[in-house]
Amino acid sequence: MKTFKLVPIFLLLMLLASCDTVSVYSDYDKNVDFAPYKTYAYFKPGIDKVEISDLDKRRILHAIDDQMQAKGFTKSENPDLLINIFTKSREQLSVNQFSAGWGYGWGYGWNPYMMYGGTTTVSSSTEGTLFIDLIDAKKKEMIWQGEGVGTLTKNVDKKDAKITEFVSKILAQYPPVKK
Repeated sequence: MKTFKLVPIFLLLMLLASCDTVSVYSDYDKNVDFAPYKTYAYFKPGIDKVEISDLDKRRILHAIDDQMQAKGFTKSENPDLLINIFTKSREQLSVNQFSAGWGYGWGYGWNPYMMYGGTTTVSSSTEGTLFIDLIDAKKKEMIWQGEGVGTLTKNVDKKDAKITEFVSKILAQYPPVKK
């Protein structure tokens, strides 16, 4: 009996998990001890090359500052880590067809009389990817990379929240947990 009571809760949790709007991934150098890193700065030559608006760039850097400071890091002129970002985007098209079911039943193939009752909708969205690279400032070697992929918004009122979501989910994977 208890199993049946847990099934709706499990289904609700699965539904909520599938609504996650940003997928994140990370990779790191397994030979690096991340504990000594306490300070950071931005890798200005790399940041300057990012091809997004200056407003969005500032939003990303502000969100990174918030997350790094929440992890106990401080900005420094002589940093342990250099942070670089890279972005890319692509248009996604979605075509949906719906038929009201006119015809002779299930599975008999194409019906030339099925001209009425069907609709086709086409929608587009922009999928964006944000990479955050952490570079050992002394060795000039990348030690960690986080990647977030999700749908972008053009709504100015929602941009801050979307960028904060990207950055916080990516940096939640830093420092990596060694197994």
